[in-house]
Amino acid sequence: MATDPVVVAVVGATATGKSALALALAGEIGGEIVNADAMQLYRGMDVGTAKVAVGERRGIPHHQLDVLEVTQEASVAAYQAAARADLDAIAARGRVPILVGGSGLYVRAALDALDIPPTDAAVRARWEAYAAAHGPEATHRALADRDPAAARDILPANVRRTVRALEVIELTGAPFAARLPQRAYRRPTLTLGLSLARAVVDHRIGLRTERMWADGLVEEVRRLDARGLRAGRTAAQAIGYRQALDQIDGRLTRAEAIAETVRATRRYVRRQESWLRPDARIHWLDADAPDLVAHALEAIREHG
Repeated sequence: MATDPVVVAVVGATATGKSALALALAGEIGGEIVNADAMQLYRGMDVGTAKVAVGERRGIPHHQLDVLEVTQEASVAAYQAAARADLDAIAARGRVPILVGGSGLYVRAALDALDIPPTDAAVRARWEAYAAAHGPEATHRALADRDPAAARDILPANVRRTVRALEVIELTGAPFAARLPQRAYRRPTLTLGLSLARAVVDHRIGLRTERMWADGLVEEVRRLDARGLRAGRTAAQAIGYRQALDQIDGRLTRAEAIAETVRATRRYVRRQESWLRPDARIHWLDADAPDLVAHALEAIREHG
């Protein structure tokens, strides 16, 4: 009986070249690509997410792109079910599943033996209203009363995570798992991480952001705004899109919107690095190496 293909994951911070490597690998090893970037799930969010255009995908099937409207909320639990189904179906066809993206929790949700707690919009809205009325400290105290361990691991200023913990506790009747469980893949997997010097990443982010504006990000945001972008809980908060909306509304100039996007993206990269670095399973590669694809293919062969 033939064994299932190993899942290959390509991870790394923004602007390290994940999509390019995934495309090259897919062409070499007969792969299909599954997106793990939360904002690339949205239809029409193309320029600001650096989504690979259809004409540049080399005929390689891509999954989990353009599956949500901007008015919908991205859900890790829903993504987990859909992405796992894609990975399993690709392997069942004898192709190599290649997961690519920089959204750390989405990557783990797809790859790891990780159960995502349920969500309930009404429960969450009630706790969000409580936080708005009483403030972050009182909301955090409510969490400490119900789950002291979770409260110790969540900063009082992190209202979103505090509310999520309270939501999970109310829905499950069990403590919130403030720390993710032990890392364990649900099927054989090789994760390739792309590494670049921070100064290089910062420089690339500056160039990439300027290019986004030159390529029509503001016009893209105007079109999405007409489709209800501002009504979305997650899409409207995407880096670049939030700043473009501020430019459209006159709160920022073009130069200010670009500069704020650069700063926000660099902060996000620091969070990505903090998420990925502790994972000892990742096989790190120099993203600037001229023979990057060869090194990646060698790692895949050695992994078996």
